[in-house]
Amino acid sequence: MHEENFVIRPFHPTDQAATKQLILAGLVDHWGTLNPALNPDLNDIAQSYQGETFLLAVQGDDIVGCGALIEEEGDVGYGRIVRMSVKKTHQRQGIGQRILKHLETAARQRHFHTILLETTETWDDAISFYLANGYKITHHQNGDTHFQKTIN
Repeated sequence: MHEENFVIRPFHPTDQAATKQLILAGLVDHWGTLNPALNPDLNDIAQSYQGETFLLAVQGDDIVGCGALIEEEGDVGYGRIVRMSVKKTHQRQGIGQRILKHLETAARQRHFHTILLETTETWDDAISFYLANGYKITHHQNGDTHFQKTIN
């Protein structure tokens, strides 16, 4: 996919249903099942991520990816990337990388010096993706792999 085929833009409340579906579909694809009660933040993304950075990758009218940057509670200067997801049919086309780069730019603008994130330790593609983008594994805990990247 060429960069001009999709745009990165902020989430808007009218994107609620499509964005929730994108994220939940990715979770079902990975886990095979889903407990909707474990994802209450997705019931009102605009409210849940108010004051944070929530970006979408959009191709035409189709939301094909998303990711959010939130301030890490209790750690001044730290941001956390959450809700990174790319539609299965659009993976390995540079969308996740573009979202990640935009989130890193937002982190600099928000004066964060470090970005944290985590993913399931069996999610090999995600782990490889973050390592390839300069994130370092800090530790493993409760089945998750935790990453950190210092940004300037």
